[in-house]
Amino acid sequence: MKGMLELLKVTFMLPFLLSVVIISLSGVMMPGPMFAITVAKSYKSQFAGTQIALGHAIVEIPLIFLIYFGFARFFEEELVQIILYLVGAVMLLWLGVSMFRARVGVIEKGKDLAYNAVVAGVVTSLFNPFFILWWATIGIMLIRNSLDFGLTGFALFIPVHWLCDLIWLSFVSILIYRTQSLWGRIFQEWLFISCSLLLIGFGGWFLILGLQLVI
Repeated sequence: MKGMLELLKVTFMLPFLLSVVIISLSGVMMPGPMFAITVAKSYKSQFAGTQIALGHAIVEIPLIFLIYFGFARFFEEELVQIILYLVGAVMLLWLGVSMFRARVGVIEKGKDLAYNAVVAGVVTSLFNPFFILWWATIGIMLIRNSLDFGLTGFALFIPVHWLCDLIWLSFVSILIYRTQSLWGRIFQEWLFISCSLLLIGFGGWFLILGLQLVI
């Protein structure tokens, strides 16, 4: 009888886990700072996406536990949001400018960006206000839904969500690393410029949002 109840519990959990996969992929597959960094770092290593996902997890998993223990409202405080936006803006502007300046060295001379992939994953997560606020809004809904299945649901939710990040970023990294030799130099340079402008654009956007909150 106990075994039957456990089987029913797992069966009812499957639709929830499927929703986690869909919502997680819809977030990670949208072009953003982490995607841009993955593209740039994948020139030197097909494992860059995996390492960036690891850096992302270093920030994300403790954040999930903070929200689980009731700290979601902390991230909704105006002062906290101002700090997130302004500091995030500075970091993303720095990443974007450094990527733009390094494009020729990476493409023509085989150099790498100044920071390693794990650090890139940490920085583009920790200093992305949208990532933090996503967890304080959509993420808290997923956490609450996972608790409908007890600690088992919560324990399964974390790796299922992170595996979506890992699989997508690893796919992007392997694809770029193995096909870059087929691209022309001009295309590669414009790809780098586009990624750097994406970072600079997000940095500028965060700066405007942060200043609006201050004013």
